[in-house]
Amino acid sequence: KRVKINVSGMVYETLESTLDRFPTSLLGCREKRSVYFDSMKKEYFFDRNRVAFDSILYFYQSNGKLLRPVDLDMKTFVNEVYFFELEDLVSHQFIEAYGSDTSLVSKMPDNAIQRKIWEVLELPHSSFTAQVVAVWSVGVILLSIVVFCIETLPGLRETRTEKSSALYSIEILCVAWFTLELLLRFLTCPNKPHFIISFLNIIDVLAILPYYIMLGLGDTKDTSTLAFLRILRLVRVFRIFKLSRHYRGLKVLGLTLKASLRELLLLTFFLLMGVIVFSSGVYYAESTHFSSIPEAFWFSVVTMTTVGYGDKAPLSTWGKLVGSMCAIAGVLTLALPVPVIVSNFSFFYNQDRDRRE
Repeated sequence: KRVKINVSGMVYETLESTLDRFPTSLLGCREKRSVYFDSMKKEYFFDRNRVAFDSILYFYQSNGKLLRPVDLDMKTFVNEVYFFELEDLVSHQFIEAYGSDTSLVSKMPDNAIQRKIWEVLELPHSSFTAQVVAVWSVGVILLSIVVFCIETLPGLRETRTEKSSALYSIEILCVAWFTLELLLRFLTCPNKPHFIISFLNIIDVLAILPYYIMLGLGDTKDTSTLAFLRILRLVRVFRIFKLSRHYRGLKVLGLTLKASLRELLLLTFFLLMGVIVFSSGVYYAESTHFSSIPEAFWFSVVTMTTVGYGDKAPLSTWGKLVGSMCAIAGVLTLALPVPVIVSNFSFFYNQDRDRRE
C-alpha cells in the first residue's frame, strides 16, 4: 500500500511497509500519524522543513541511516528529528552529524571511577575539576614549548642536558605529566584499538618518546648517535599539536585540512608541474645566471607562491618574460582550491558553533 506525505507543499510517496520498519516513530505508528491525515486529499500533511524531510524519509528507506543535509543547520535538523520521534533511534548518530569522534564520545567506560577520570581528561567542560586539569595541561604544553625554544640560545646550549639545570628539571616535569596523562587516558579509554591509531594520541607518544630514548642512550659521544639525538630533539616540536585537544579552533582547522586533502594534493601536483616547466624555461633563457634546472627550482617556487625572495632573479628580456608567466601561473594555481577549502572551513566552523549553542 502506498502512502502520500505532503510536507509544506512537497508531496512524497512511499510504501506503508517502509514506514512500518520503525513503529515507535511518528510516521511508523499508524495511530500517531493519523492525526495529520487529510481525508479530503487522502494524504498526510506536515507543515515542516522540506529539506530535513528528505533525510527523514531516507532514514526509513535505508533502514536506519540518518544523514544531515549539508545546507541545513544542526539545530533545525535536530528539531525535525525530535518532531518525527526518531531521537531514541539515532541518538548515537547526532555526534556523528557534528563531525566528532563517535567511537570515543558515544561510548563511556562502564566503571564509575574510570568514567570519572575519562570525563576529566576528555571533556574539559564537564566539571570544575576537568576545567582545572585542562588549564594545567595547556600550561604544561606551553611551558614545554617555551623551554624547547629558549634552550637553543647560545648561553643555554651547554647546560640544557645537565641534570642540575633548571631547563632539565622543567623538561622532566613536562614529560612526567604527559606520560601520566597518556597512561590514564589509555587505561580508562573505552575503545583502545581506536585510541592507539588516533592522530592526537600518536602526537602524545611523539611528545614523550624523545626523552626516554635520550635517557636510554645516556651521555654518548658517537657522531651518528649525536645526529640521531638532534633529530629526536626536533621531534619535541610536535608538542604544539597537543593544543588542538583543548582549542576547538585548531580542531576545526585540522578537520578542514583533512577534508581538503585531495585538493591540497592536487595543488601540490600542479605546483610541481609549474616548477619543472618554468625552471626549464628560465634556465634556457638565462643559462649563465642559472647553472642548472635544479638550481632554478628555488626561483620558480618563490615566484609561483608569490613570495618573491629576490636572491635569484632573471636579468634578460626572455628571462623576465618567463618569470612573469611563472608568477601569473602561480597566482592562478593557488586560487583554484581556495573556494573548496573555504567551503570546508565554513562547514566545520558552523558545526562547531551549532554544537556550542
